[in-house]
Amino acid sequence: MKTNAGLWIDHREAIIVVLSQAGEETKRVQSSVEKQLRRSGEPSTGSFDAQKVPADDSRERAYTGHLAHYYDEIVAYLHDAGSIVIFGPGEAKGELKKRFEKHKNETRTIEIETADKMTEPQVMAHVRHHFYLDPARHTA
Repeated sequence: MKTNAGLWIDHREAIIVVLSQAGEETKRVQSSVEKQLRRSGEPSTGSFDAQKVPADDSRERAYTGHLAHYYDEIVAYLHDAGSIVIFGPGEAKGELKKRFEKHKNETRTIEIETADKMTEPQVMAHVRHHFYLDPARHTA
């Protein structure tokens, strides 16, 4: 059996499930990305100074850099997976697929699905079901 993997992802975290002959492994990866940077000072007493909030382009570069590191961590973790299904609610799944495509692997297949927020057990069940390893599916 080749190694199959599935993950639920958004810009804040990923829940990864790897299925192999050795068994099943689950990992959570946190992105540490903050979409909107906060200004320093107390909101009720602090004055709004343009100097206290980084310029939009520097915030965007920092945000993109954090996401790149986050995606690279996931790609490194799944470097041996032969088939990967990526699912989640937003744009992160497409961005991660592009990141995988930068790391060429001719034998790997990647699929994308849209899904709402899921718990870890739901993610595990979804990945098992996708790769037809759910015992309930085989008894029918």
